[in-house]
Amino acid sequence: MPSGLKNSRQPVIPPVTPKWSLLGCGALGGVFASLLTQSGQSTRVLLREHHKSTLHPGIDFTSLEGYVQLLNIERGFVSKPGKIQRLLVMTKASQVIAALTPLVSKLDAGVPIVLLHNGMGIAELVVEMFPHNPVIAGVTSHGAMQCGHFVFRHTGKGETWLGPINDAAKAHAALADELALALGQAGWDEQVLTRQWQKLAINCAINPLTALYKLKNGELAGPRFADALQQICVEVADVMCAEGVATTAEELQRRVMTVVELTADNYSSMHQDMELGRETEIEAITGFLLAKAARHGIAVPVNQGLYQAIKEKSQAV
Repeated sequence: MPSGLKNSRQPVIPPVTPKWSLLGCGALGGVFASLLTQSGQSTRVLLREHHKSTLHPGIDFTSLEGYVQLLNIERGFVSKPGKIQRLLVMTKASQVIAALTPLVSKLDAGVPIVLLHNGMGIAELVVEMFPHNPVIAGVTSHGAMQCGHFVFRHTGKGETWLGPINDAAKAHAALADELALALGQAGWDEQVLTRQWQKLAINCAINPLTALYKLKNGELAGPRFADALQQICVEVADVMCAEGVATTAEELQRRVMTVVELTADNYSSMHQDMELGRETEIEAITGFLLAKAARHGIAVPVNQGLYQAIKEKSQAV
């Protein structure tokens, strides 16, 4: 064999499976993808097909401290997702089922699915779709903003909690530790349902009001909204107690006002969706509450009024 051909065949290097695959790259998805990448954890974002013609060479990320960085994050598409090690679903609640549907026959059994969206009632549907996969619910209070095409800004640091929806998920508590490397804090809670309800209460209070009145979160701290916020918390507390989740209206209101203060300069996700003419998450937030209230025969007039107002305003856009 001529010496020049001796090493002509290069070894075949198998493709590396990213540690995290993120389904959805909206405001929060873009921020989480950026933080995971900055922490040294290999990350891929899975996009819908229409993004093929509008790909950006990288993600333009602005940190909480104001540092701007162009991050090279692997892109994939749901039609050909490749090997997935763990799936972090970052779409809006109303988009979760549609986004996951193309993966039903492509996701290996045993791959954990982590759901991070506002509202409730979606995780149970995902368990039905993927009966052989661990399904994990998450709640987070991080603030995020999308400022352009693959341009994201981290606007607020918060807490993130994960917990099991099915028995198979209980073996994956270590995922919270790995997320914590990127987020600064992330915990595992076997009783994540309680945290989901607490987050729902916060969303029921902040999101519809800020969207309807075009406010920053901090503007809810004034006396104008004191009665409405109090009544929203009373109604949510009544439903939570009927569902077996112990709480008080006072506790929920303290949580709401803490978030209002910590995110004073932020616009809620529902406000951003409404301003941009996008579908809101009202069905998975207040709509979920109304359905549970009806089941228990509990009157929730303030939440009902906000739900109707958001629906009417959304249709008028």
